[in-house]
Amino acid sequence: MAVGLTVGLIGEAEMVVTDRDTAVALGSGTVPVLGTPALACLMERAAVQSLEGYLPEGYTSVGSRLDLRHLAPTPVGVSVRARAELTEVVSRRLLFSIQAWDEVEKVGEGVHERVIVERARFVSAAERKAHQLQEQHDGRRDTAGQG
Repeated sequence: MAVGLTVGLIGEAEMVVTDRDTAVALGSGTVPVLGTPALACLMERAAVQSLEGYLPEGYTSVGSRLDLRHLAPTPVGVSVRARAELTEVVSRRLLFSIQAWDEVEKVGEGVHERVIVERARFVSAAERKAHQLQEQHDGRRDTAGQG
């Protein structure tokens, strides 16, 4: 499945922190600095970028685990760059070492796991779940007026 994927592949992603990326805006804290959820997203984007052009047609990867240490605050208006390195490939499971820096210092580090999936099959499973939940919701609505 992971044909062409080799340990050492590198991906990078960059952003400038905006008000929308802060802990306050994301609901993850009360300070106006880069929120951990935004840092996590940037780190995942770096891992995804490293895989561009390496997965077979019809396949993608999905995040399955992220162990992240947010090391230092980054204020609004400052650039942040994440770098992901593929460190292990086991069948469909991919493990990355990820680090992030702002313009002054390292602000994050972690380990990220992704799994290679058949895109259409994965999306179909999610759609089946949504349909099942909609049917359950509709059934509750139909019986709500009977009482």
